[in-house]
Amino acid sequence: MGTLLKCYKPLFSIRFSSFPSSLRTFQLRTHPSNNPRRRNPIRRCFSSLSPSQPLINGKSVDKRNGTRPASSSTELWLHNTMSKKKEVFKPKVEGKVGMYVCGVTAYDLSHIGHARVYVIFDVLYRYLKHLGYEVCYVRNFTDVDDKIIARANELGEDPISLSRCYCDEFNQDMVHLHCLPPSVEPRVSDHIPQIIDMIKQVISGLMIACFFVHFQHVFFGVP
Repeated sequence: MGTLLKCYKPLFSIRFSSFPSSLRTFQLRTHPSNNPRRRNPIRRCFSSLSPSQPLINGKSVDKRNGTRPASSSTELWLHNTMSKKKEVFKPKVEGKVGMYVCGVTAYDLSHIGHARVYVIFDVLYRYLKHLGYEVCYVRNFTDVDDKIIARANELGEDPISLSRCYCDEFNQDMVHLHCLPPSVEPRVSDHIPQIIDMIKQVISGLMIACFFVHFQHVFFGVP
């Protein structure tokens, strides 16, 4: 992916000066037009956010009395996959957000689909921080997997060493995309005992989950 990005010639220039440093939002300068609304589409989209308005724990604050206005432009609306509706985001713990994003299975180089996923969540991560939340962003690496073992056997390499190389390549791709590093980046190979313990809890009924065993593999889903 890094090579692809280096060879790509952008069709527009990128400037960072017009937005808060915590966001580093891209400003796209399009071709000149008589209609000023068409010149800065990104700025126009974010104009309602009022970055100069003070924020406390993700809530905009009225400068006069320190209270949140009845109608706040800084509310974050997200699609809730359980209710199938857009809802105002409310963290379980006031002022804090835990954000888990499933990382790559490191058996090959990253592709444009990976870039799309992690750029999207990077934007969400930046915006939550901009709103004043304390965000713990966890993005894992699956470095133990049947696909990794199969690829390592093809190349005659150690599976862990091979996956480590692809993990490093992925991190370089994220640097080229200007994605912020996560707060925590755990790897499966470093947490095998914890994973085995969790599976034992599922089988014993200590953890609420639906599961079945097939050819010494445990498949389960958390409701």
